Amino acid sequence: MSSPVIELRQIEKEYPGVKPLDKVDFAVRPGEIHALLGENGAGKSTLIRVMGGAVRPNSGTIAYLGKPVSWQSPKEARAAGIHVIHQELALFPELSVAENILVDAQPRNRLGLISGRLRHARAAEILSRLGVAIPTHARIDELPLADRQMVEIAKALVGDVRLLILDEPTAVISGREVDLLFENMRRLRGEGVGIVYVSHRLDEIFEIADRVTILKDGQVVGTSPVAALTREDMITRMVGRRLEQIYPARRKTPAEGPDVLTVRNLRAGPRVRDVSLSVKAGEIVGVAGMVGSGRTEVAEAIFGMRAIEGGTIEFDGKPFERKVPRDAIRRGLGFLTESRKDEGLFLGLPISANVVAPDLGSITKRGLIDRGQERALAVRQIREFSVATPSPDMKVGNLSGGNQQKVLFGRWSRIARRLLILDEPTRGVDIGAKVEIYRIVRRLADSGVGVLMISSELPEIVGLSDRVFVMVQGHVAGEIHGESLGEEAIMDLAVRSIDHHRATMDLGVEPVA
Repeated sequence: MSSPVIELRQIEKEYPGVKPLDKVDFAVRPGEIHALLGENGAGKSTLIRVMGGAVRPNSGTIAYLGKPVSWQSPKEARAAGIHVIHQELALFPELSVAENILVDAQPRNRLGLISGRLRHARAAEILSRLGVAIPTHARIDELPLADRQMVEIAKALVGDVRLLILDEPTAVISGREVDLLFENMRRLRGEGVGIVYVSHRLDEIFEIADRVTILKDGQVVGTSPVAALTREDMITRMVGRRLEQIYPARRKTPAEGPDVLTVRNLRAGPRVRDVSLSVKAGEIVGVAGMVGSGRTEVAEAIFGMRAIEGGTIEFDGKPFERKVPRDAIRRGLGFLTESRKDEGLFLGLPISANVVAPDLGSITKRGLIDRGQERALAVRQIREFSVATPSPDMKVGNLSGGNQQKVLFGRWSRIARRLLILDEPTRGVDIGAKVEIYRIVRRLADSGVGVLMISSELPEIVGLSDRVFVMVQGHVAGEIHGESLGEEAIMDLAVRSIDHHRATMDLGVEPVA
């Protein structure tokens, strides 16, 4: 058997009061996709940073391509052929796609000058290898999250790649983009590249990975061929306990009474062309569909973040003529957005400030914030939502992804007295935190709050929702509920609707909603 691309032995890393890595052994073979699993805080990110040169261990050894190394910087590791795609995208929003892809490898012409023409041609070639069509002249801040992720992946394909490390690469992509990513991973594996793959989506591990190493509390629980483990085995090793039931029980009977939210024939830009849906009090309604189907845009239109061009929205049976999110908040609507770090949280502020952010008026007296009341509210929400923190004064940016998400639930549960909109509520959190969040969502629904939930994870949609609307290219393709509600039914409806749309467009006929 060939020697590993990278081999770490007895790696230790310690910070004041915490030891994220404790005598960790880890190796990746050439032509292998090696999954790295563990709850938030298990040590995965620190291990990735050690391999990529961003963190120097306190002790232990690293061998790369059979030779001892001690990286002094990420640039040194990158020059040697190690490329890391972090969960938090490292892109320059004001620069073009081409400038971002080739930021460290600007092509030059015969005079030695940087050539914009060559840069765009080279960037287009790399994107073509990925199988995506993203304009190379477009600015990064003009792209949806899914396209930004593909640009980040394209950056890693510049130059000679010997070890590719992907940290939650599918957190903001789904459907076709995931298929393309996996195709490219398999191609690179066939070329002898070693790949480290981090994901909280266990179905992906079974689909793409050869071996898996599981971390818990900074230590290796075990390394095994993926084929030798079951999903339950992985969960048990990660969290240290068996999860007999991941999803809480659905409602035993359909929700009754009037709708909290009624949307009819909504139009709002090119991705919301004709959408009708409804949510009753105490009901969890899922919205499924591929990336680009218009799911997030519908949520933004309901909440007042996107201009409406036609159709109606009713809230508690009355026309909802809101102009901005502030009006929605006053009516008892909350919106937990898909990107907690870009759109949801103030990472540099404490938990207390984040919890009260949408409703400062309730704790303001004579124009001054009552800090005591702010702190008391935060303590209550921390306790109710089991946020792991020593104090409400801790900066949110220092919390794990799962605890950051629970802070957002703590915030919006105060606001969403009638309706809570969730866009990818468990994105980037581990299985243990997911189970806690599922319990929170069901508890909110049981208290009478209507929940409209968007998710790219079909098991999540099926496991939590009482009803599901399937969106395809700006339309609602249909509704599924009761015994019919399942992953196969959702995919069948989505695929049939896409095929119908393509057929009608080929005939030059606009599909009828």
